[in-house]
Amino acid sequence: MNDLLAFDRRHVWHPYASMADPPAVHPVASASGVRLRLADGRELIDGMASWWSAIHGYNHPALNAAAERQLKEMSHVMFGGLTHRPAAGLVERLLGLLPAGLECVFLCDSGSVAVEVAMKMAIQYWFAAGQPRRKRFLTVRGGYHGDTFHAMSVCDPVTGMHGIFRGALPGQFFAEMPPAGFDAPCDEASLSSFRNLLDEHGPDIAAVILEPIVQGAGGMRFYAPRYLKRVRELAAAAGVLLVLDEIATGFGRTGRMFACEHAGIAPDILCVGKALTGGYLTLGAAVATRRVAEGICAGGRVFMHGPTFMGNPLACAVASASLDLLRESPWRERVLRIERELRAGLDPCRTLPGVADVRALGAIGVVELRKAVDADACRREFVKRGVWVRPFGRLVYVMPPFIMQPEDVATLTAAMREVVGLQAAE
Repeated sequence: MNDLLAFDRRHVWHPYASMADPPAVHPVASASGVRLRLADGRELIDGMASWWSAIHGYNHPALNAAAERQLKEMSHVMFGGLTHRPAAGLVERLLGLLPAGLECVFLCDSGSVAVEVAMKMAIQYWFAAGQPRRKRFLTVRGGYHGDTFHAMSVCDPVTGMHGIFRGALPGQFFAEMPPAGFDAPCDEASLSSFRNLLDEHGPDIAAVILEPIVQGAGGMRFYAPRYLKRVRELAAAAGVLLVLDEIATGFGRTGRMFACEHAGIAPDILCVGKALTGGYLTLGAAVATRRVAEGICAGGRVFMHGPTFMGNPLACAVASASLDLLRESPWRERVLRIERELRAGLDPCRTLPGVADVRALGAIGVVELRKAVDADACRREFVKRGVWVRPFGRLVYVMPPFIMQPEDVATLTAAMREVVGLQAAE
């Protein structure tokens, strides 16, 4: 095992990590249910669901069986000029879950690629409509949409992770953040920045792009459904498309199948990824209305995107099994029960020095500190307590699998209280 760690440290570049001074990593030997088993035999309760994707837990027999069945037929075939039952079956299932009006599904490689695809769709839609100057996007500060280039351009330009690329990225329009809190009041003054940018730059804007209700990796901020509803109304009144990034929030994470349902609205284009395959394989999708899809293709045009692994049969088969599993399970009751347990378990953190806020929505629990945590030290303390939590910035948060039982949620929140207490005391 020491040989593996030494080789890894020398040659394997991990996400958001240095090769000059690599952080410690923990070798995982296997995973089952909500537990990761390390190579040294220790088990960790996974509070991250593998970056929010493994909603059914690990090594699930139904998902394993779907992968095994598909492997015996074909693992991949190009999607250009060909089709197959796994892709069509997945699209049919998706359309049965998505908000009404979203009809045309473009399967792609991952969540950030789905955002790239959605932004290309918006630009090409207006090109086909004879308005080629509409190439820019309006969003709000505090957002995060992925690490690829156009996706980076709509992440927060100040507090986000991509400031080093400023000047290399397309320039976009950023309104002020929505008022913080799912139950926060939303008056017209809170929308003035958004409305003013839309009024001033409307002829240049291809689409508004937002994470609905929960701003994820940009700060784990929650905002009010009323704000999202007004954004939908303002965009529609201005004749601008609305793109919703449901990569983190889709498939039940917030207590609704899609977070936009809290506001009772539907976008022109919706992006999904992460939990789509239950954490088994990488897959994303950008789903458009018929109006957008046919607008893009007017005059004999085609949409100019085609990933090599588009519609991968293995990923599609597992995704279909995952969606069946979700639909047939009491997922909403599970998520709302986890929400109650996270609230109860994390609420005592409010009294700790240095804690700015504690919040929970669906299967998302967040403790926000007033200053940045020592992420490496926190991870070591969590591992000592038998849990896997990966803090960043000022946030110690969890997004557990939906199948997590109350005793494991209690262990998770107890560890968070202890580790946050250690950080707050420093």
